Order: sequence, then structure tokens, then C-alpha cells
Amino acid sequence: MIKQSPYILYSDGQGNIFEDTSLYTPGRAGWDVYPIEVEDWIELPSGGNLYELPGRKGIGIDVETGEMRLCEKGWAVAAFIPPAHTGLFLAAYETMPDAPTLPLFCYTAVGWLDGKFYVPAVRIEQDIRQECEGYDDKVIQTGVKQFLQAFPHNRLVKHLADNCCNTYHCPAARNYFMGRWECPVPSSPACNANCVGCISLQPDEEPIVSTQDRLNFKPTAEEIVEFTVPHLESAPYPLISFGQGCEGEPLLMWETIRDAIIEIRKHTPKGSININTNGSRPDAVKALCEAGLNSIRVSTNSARREVYMPYYRPNNYDFNDIIESLKVMRSYGGWTSINYFVFPGMTDSVEEYEALRKLIIDTDLCMIQWRNFNIDPDWYLGKIGVAETGECMGVKQMMELLKEEFPKLKFGYYNPPIERIKGNYELDFAH
Repeated sequence: MIKQSPYILYSDGQGNIFEDTSLYTPGRAGWDVYPIEVEDWIELPSGGNLYELPGRKGIGIDVETGEMRLCEKGWAVAAFIPPAHTGLFLAAYETMPDAPTLPLFCYTAVGWLDGKFYVPAVRIEQDIRQECEGYDDKVIQTGVKQFLQAFPHNRLVKHLADNCCNTYHCPAARNYFMGRWECPVPSSPACNANCVGCISLQPDEEPIVSTQDRLNFKPTAEEIVEFTVPHLESAPYPLISFGQGCEGEPLLMWETIRDAIIEIRKHTPKGSININTNGSRPDAVKALCEAGLNSIRVSTNSARREVYMPYYRPNNYDFNDIIESLKVMRSYGGWTSINYFVFPGMTDSVEEYEALRKLIIDTDLCMIQWRNFNIDPDWYLGKIGVAETGECMGVKQMMELLKEEFPKLKFGYYNPPIERIKGNYELDFAH
């Protein structure tokens, strides 16, 4: 563990980053800035990146006086922390009037000490499925070639190869072409929500662009079955997941997905079938459970309706539907997770904590996937109209309190394979 707070970083606007040893690095939660406890800093994990934040001046803690003040040198710097880690504080900065809106990444506080970068974060997941070191480009490209030859007419395999794997370097698609673990199954070009931070479709009038292009066709059940059955049959800890970042809402394609699941299960009993969804159609979830769906992951930025609705901006569904979908899945004995977008200063507010406790109890929730929220903090809070976040307890303390009250509730970052769902939760994926 480090003995003191790390120093603040700034960028010269040319891609060079420097430390300012007259200032320690604090962290932001909500609209406010706080000192960070020394034990909350960890070394920036492998696969992390640093971002310059144009039009923003870093806020630091004066080494001599302990007062907060602006770093006048260059632009503020933030870190992207890789999957399996959850950030505890955002980067602290003051935004200048003409600053551009930041693109859809997470902006964790970051500092420098003794030749290393540090971030306030916790490793929330032991699974190594998206570790940078685990990817071998040679193996991936061989896989791409083999799979395109094996499924020459399958539009989904082509989409996963050309777009997801080779253009966007999607970790799930890369794993699929390495023949292991979770296989992504994009299935819906349309959506029934208009999320502020949508990563696959942003309206022209917004100041940001989506990070990838959305799937532009409706796959058939046959196309889905053709490449998922071999994966379930041969991959270690196999899992297929409908609902990916490059598509709309999979429940809008529930009939196709139902037909695919029924057909898959005629060919193989192996592995787990999962859907990542906004949970908008409990009736569709019921039909999929009857067909053989094993798990569901419902995305949400909050356990409170008043925070959920202005972010998701749903068409023809309500927050209560997502709660109902989780209950339906549990009533069939399936595994439920929430894909919980962590925003320090909102997620750990006392009000949110109480609402989350209620959600866990009401739905008998199995797991929380503590995901870093990829969004410009100022833009997000402005868009959902939050001027005051209320009393906060800190993300780490909130996690500890939930662990204490709900010892069976699992924490993580990824959808678990069937082996974990069935009870062997502490699987060692390294082997």
C-alpha cells in the first residue's frame, strides 16, 4: 500500500502528461470534490488508459496548506480503468465555459507516485476473461478466418468478425474467435429506449458520437443456432449472451430468440444462455424462461424511478417493468444480475442505497455487476436534471454494507457461466 496521496497529473494538449508535485490528487463524487483515503488507491491496472480532458483544469489539494486549488498547468487528466475494476471517485476538475462534451468513456481520478500511476478503485471480479494479456492477435485472426470459412453465409458471424472484433476490438467478440467463454449474440437493430449515453446510436443534434455502429439487420433463428451450438459444445465455461453494445433491445426480437433457444437446446444441453436487456418486456422474459433462458442481466443507472426515467427515456415501458422482469426470471429459478452503472456521488447516496436494498429484497436479486459509467459527468447530471445528490457514503462503504446485509448476493463484472450459477462460484478462470 502507498504511504501518501499521489500527485496530480496534467496534460500539455500534445499528448504528453506531467505530474505537479505541489498538488495531491483528490476525487470527485457528484458535484463535490473530496480527499481520497490512502488505502483506496491501487496501481492503474494493465489495460488502463489515460485521457486528457480538454477545456478542464484539474483540482488538487495543496501539499503545503491542504487547501483545494486549481492546477494552472495544462488540462486535467483522467483514467479509463479496465473491466473487472470499479472506480470509487471521478476525476476532479473545473470545466471552462467553452469545454467540449467528453466522449462516452469512464473518467476515474488518477495520480502519480514513485514512478507509477494510481487510481481509486477496487477489483470487483476475479474472472480474467477480458484481461489484455489473455488476448493473442494471431489466434484471434486465425479464428476469424476459420469461422468465416465455416459459416460463409452467416451475417452474424460476419458482423462479429468485421465490426465487433476487427473494427472495435470488442473483448467478447475477440474471446468468441479464440473459442472460449462468453459468445456475444447481437440480435436487435431496434430499441425502445433513448438512453442519454447510448453507445450505438446518438441523435445528430447531440454533441457526442456513439462509440460504434449498430447492427443493421434482423438475424434469423437459424443464423443464431448455426454458430452458437458449436460454441456451447466446445468452449470452456461456455455462455452465449443476447443483447450487446452494438445493438438495440433484444427483447424486441423475443420471438426469434425464443425459437433460437428452443432449437439450441435440441442440439446441446451445455453451457448457459443469457440475455442482457433493459428488462422492458416481462411477458417476453416469461416466454424466454419457458424456452430455456438461464440468466438475465438488466441494465440500470439507478434503483430509483426518478433517476432511471430521465436517463433511459423509455418508449412504452416503465421502471416497474424492469423490476417485474427480474422477478419473472427468479420465479423460473433463473439467475438475475443488474448491470449497475456506478456514478460516485449518485450511486452511493443514502437515498440510492435504500432504494437498492429494496430492489434486492423485492426481486431476490442474485448479483450486482458494478460497471463504470461511461459518460461525461457534467453532461450526465445536467441531462437528468440533478443539481443536488444528497448525503453520500462512498462507493466502497456501500459495497461493504450490502455484503454484510446480503451475504448471498454476488458482486462482479461479468455474466457468470452455468458452472458458477450452479454453485461453484469461485471458479479459477486462469486455468
